[in-house]
This record gives sequence, structure tokens and C-alpha cells, in this order.
Amino acid sequence: MKKLLKRSGSSFLNYGLVLCFFAVFQILSSAGALSNSLRGQLIPIVCYMIMAISLNLVVGISGELSLGHAGFMSVGAFSGVIAATALADAVPSPGLRLFLAILIGALMAAIIGFLIGIPVLRLNGAYLALVTLAFGEIIKNLLNCIYVGVDGRGLHFSVRDEASLALDGGKAILKGPMGASGVTKLSTFPAGILLLLAALIIIQNLVHSRTGRAIMAIRDNRIAAESVGLNVTKYKLTAFVISAAIAGSAGALYAMNFSTIAPKKFDFNTSILILVFVVLGGIGNLTGSLLAAGILTVLPELLRQFRDYRMLVYAIVLILVMIVTNNEKLKVWILGVWLKLRSPMGRTQSAPQKAQALQDEKERGTDR
Repeated sequence: MKKLLKRSGSSFLNYGLVLCFFAVFQILSSAGALSNSLRGQLIPIVCYMIMAISLNLVVGISGELSLGHAGFMSVGAFSGVIAATALADAVPSPGLRLFLAILIGALMAAIIGFLIGIPVLRLNGAYLALVTLAFGEIIKNLLNCIYVGVDGRGLHFSVRDEASLALDGGKAILKGPMGASGVTKLSTFPAGILLLLAALIIIQNLVHSRTGRAIMAIRDNRIAAESVGLNVTKYKLTAFVISAAIAGSAGALYAMNFSTIAPKKFDFNTSILILVFVVLGGIGNLTGSLLAAGILTVLPELLRQFRDYRMLVYAIVLILVMIVTNNEKLKVWILGVWLKLRSPMGRTQSAPQKAQALQDEKERGTDR
């Protein structure tokens, strides 16, 4: 019963954090207290939060190191852009078109994740990390070679150049290394919050389900899990595909926030940035991933006043957070100080009163 209450409390804490984040920034935006640059960061922040919790499903819950998560984000991004552009006439509603684009982006990323996961998840450790890194770069380079257009006859694909699409008065959507330009901006902050809540619901219910317990059992001891009949590849593939689908939905939301998006945006550096969010927030800790993604995404913008020194300050903050999150003694000390400050004795009594109270407590213990 205690475990159930603890899990429910953790889940509702995450939902509460997301809703508070939405409420605070909506109020600040309505009051005109946000700068244009910070207002433009709201949707990317939400996208990175979704990416962080989706990668945590693989790294923290499943226990596998993936270095190509940005590849699934790029698949969802360009699939969503193509779908939204192709459906512009058939689906005039922007909200419905955004929903379909996110759904198609998630589906395409899930398919790619399934195809990649079948051979990759038979590996372990550094081998798995290297192969996922390679697949992330392969996806990016493939997108650099693909040209997509739409006209009255439907979608056209080519791997040569834009002219080979032979469009009959239509529009080129994806232009190889130039990416997609002239994208209609459909993403909104409320839509991003709804997608983030949906991702949290999916991941937290998976973690607390029988499948989630099996995934964590495989993470803790693969040999013992196999000995009781658990299909290791099946459960690892389930976590990998769900993570890829959520990353694809975040990619579609992210792409619909810009008029121009290129494949180079989803390179190795983006995968490492998402991994940094997961590590700094705590591996397996969804709350920490949300906080780390939100704070570290907006921090460079807040430090812009320091000009040349802002990235130095950013690096120092990363180091300090890493020290705190990986030093058990320091965390215990900080917790002790916090509890002392919160206790009625620590707030209201003077030093002699504290000493007298401690002495009285000792005497009561002796009497008993």
C-alpha cells in the first residue's frame, strides 16, 4: 500500500510540475513579462522535456545506452512536416492537422525504431551505444539525400534533386540538405503541454505495469530474468519502440514551430544534449529529467547578458549539478540542513532553548 501511494504521489508530482509550468508561463506571457526570445523557447523547452523522459525510458528504465535518439526526433519532424503540408487542403483545421502530423510522426518513428531495434538490442553496453550512434548519423545523412514534393497527383519522392520530382504546379516540401522551408507554424504551447502530459501518462503507466516490472528486472539481472522465462528481446524492444514513438511525436511538434527546419539540426550534438538532461536529472528519475530539460534549455537564454562568459557559466552550472547529484554525502548534508530549517525547533527556538530541549529528550529516554 505504501509503495502504491509513493508511486501515485510521484506521478501526480510530475503532472503538477507540468501544469504549474504551463500556468506560470501562460500568466507571464499574458502579462507581457516574457521577452520575445524566451516566448519563442517555450515550445522547444516542452519538446526537450518530452525527449528527456522518452530517452529515460531506454537509459533509466531499460538500462541501455542510446546515443542516436535525435535520429527518431528527425524522423518524426520531417514525417510530420510532410503530412501537414500534404493535408493542408484536405484538413483545413490547424489543430486537427497538427494532431495528425504528430500521430504520423510518432508512427513513422516507431516503425524505424522497431526495424533498428531488432538487430541492435541483441547487443549490450558500449556496442549498443556505438550502433545507435551510427544509426542516428545514418538517418541524418539519408534525410540529406531525400527530396519530397506534393502536387495534384499526390506525393513525389526522389533521391537525386528537386527537379527530378517533376512537380505539376505543386510544392517541394523536403529539399535534401536544405531541409523543409516555408513550413506552416502549427505548434502551440497548450498543444505541447497536452503532448507532454500524454507522454508522462504512457511512460509512468508502462513503468508501473507488469511489462515495466519485467523491463526493470531485465535491467537489474538479465540472466536471472531469462531463467524465469522472460523474453529479453521482446521487453527491451517494447521500451525502445515506445521511446522512439514519443521522440517522433516531439520531433513533429518541434518542426511545426519553425518555418524552416534542416536535418543538421538533429545531429550527434542533439542526442548528447538530451542524454545530458537525463544524466543530470537522474537516470530513471522522470521528475529530474523534466526539471533538467526545462532549466538547462532556458539557462543559456537567461545568461545572455553575460555575453562571452555565458557558456562558461553554463558549464560551471553543469559541473556543480553533476557534483551534487553524484555525491551522496553532500545530498544527505543538504537534506539534513533543509530538515533542520523546516523543523519548528529550528525556526523558533534559540540555541540555549535547543540545548535544553535536547537535554530533556535525553532524560525522558533514560527514564523509560
